[in-house]
Amino acid sequence: MSKIISIHSYRGGTGKSNITANLACLVACAGNRVGIIDTDLPSPGIHILFGLGDQQVNSTLNDFLWKKLKITDTVYDVSDVLEGQGTAKSKIYLVPSSSKINDISRILRERFDAELLFEGYQQLIEGLNLDYLFIDTHPGLNEEALLTLTVSNGVLLILRPDQQDFQGTSVIVDVARRLKVPNLFLIINKILPEYNFEQIRQEVQATYNVPVLGILPESSDLMRLASQGVFAIKYSNYSISHILQQMAIQITSKTVII
Repeated sequence: MSKIISIHSYRGGTGKSNITANLACLVACAGNRVGIIDTDLPSPGIHILFGLGDQQVNSTLNDFLWKKLKITDTVYDVSDVLEGQGTAKSKIYLVPSSSKINDISRILRERFDAELLFEGYQQLIEGLNLDYLFIDTHPGLNEEALLTLTVSNGVLLILRPDQQDFQGTSVIVDVARRLKVPNLFLIINKILPEYNFEQIRQEVQATYNVPVLGILPESSDLMRLASQGVFAIKYSNYSISHILQQMAIQITSKTVII
């Protein structure tokens, strides 16, 4: 049975798109057919991690939402990014959003039909025969993102060790509980290496009463890559890649997300 995994955060700059790309690719490497859809329409960018510049992106999620194209006509097969890792069944597909200023302005001005977006999720799953669909959401307490959480089989909330993130995440956790969002997990990102990770895990889990899927340290190596690829694929032997690999294993485990 196909699963929808949403990756969300209270605000931008948490590393949400980077984590989405890495986890999706690692899940694909495990022998799965994986889709990613960029629903961060006001500030898209995950396509850059897959080597798709503006010249390579001719059709986007925007075209589907404006009823110009079927959503399956906006899909890009980006399986080459796996660099031969995985199995014969490993596939990864991307539906990008438009980064053109006129398209972003139109989305902000006119909004879009959230119900149509949800229909698109199912059309993608069925049309591509997906095992997993990862949704890179727009951060914050917006209607589309919160409704997306309710149709997800698993939700990963990303936060940084920052007071604004802590407070904002608390609000999102409360709203998610009211919406009865299933399988809610936290990912703590950009922790300074000298911190006690286990102590942070225990404190965060006690504060939110939500399990922590993983803790990622601040990484100068990841910063040097500068969004020119998927880190855990390019540098699989690095410690941060091992943490991401463990999170991917948990995502595909029936005992964690059902």
